[in-house]
Amino acid sequence: MTRPHRHPFVPYTPPRLPIDEGLDCGRAFHQHLDKRRSVRWFSPDPVPKEAIELAVRAANTAPSGAHQQPWRFVATQDPELKRRIREAAEEEERRFYDREIPEWHAALARLETDATKEFLEIAPWLVVAFAQKHQNGQKTYYTNESVGIACGFFIAALHSMGLATLTHTPNPMTFLTDLLGRPGERPYILFPVGYPADDCEVPDLHRKPLDEALTFVDGLA
Repeated sequence: MTRPHRHPFVPYTPPRLPIDEGLDCGRAFHQHLDKRRSVRWFSPDPVPKEAIELAVRAANTAPSGAHQQPWRFVATQDPELKRRIREAAEEEERRFYDREIPEWHAALARLETDATKEFLEIAPWLVVAFAQKHQNGQKTYYTNESVGIACGFFIAALHSMGLATLTHTPNPMTFLTDLLGRPGERPYILFPVGYPADDCEVPDLHRKPLDEALTFVDGLA
């Protein structure tokens, strides 16, 4: 079928898998991702720069509003910069934990987190995803949604390489804009990246069952 276009288009003809093969791939993908956990105990063992590059390449395949790709990933393994990021993050975290927010504190209790964030110095890499509300003087659209999807791809790519991370979001995060020299961009997530420590532990949590995550609708309500 030939369609008229005012802009360049190219054919898209991915291979169509047999149903059983496609379902097997889907099951394997779920089983792979189901082993992923957020980690707060990291090994200081080095991680090659190429691993970060590959994870960001994967993030760049994410869909985005108008294909504007309104993100920038900034990575560092500099010890002094990591120390300053930790100090600033812990300052914000202390303010949070000192505030009276009973419901939020209760929700966090089973994770046993506090204002100490030593993993920000121990993990060999810190990677910050920045959201770009404007590019070249033009507004971007669906920015938060687009950056969030890209971050999901980034996390999945790290997991596929045997690496771990954590979606760390101290509030506010404006100190990252200053420390990393990204004026006009908004810090979205701070990712420590590395291998889990040999003695790493994670909370005994369980994921939402499918019947609570998915509803099929057969017709109009």
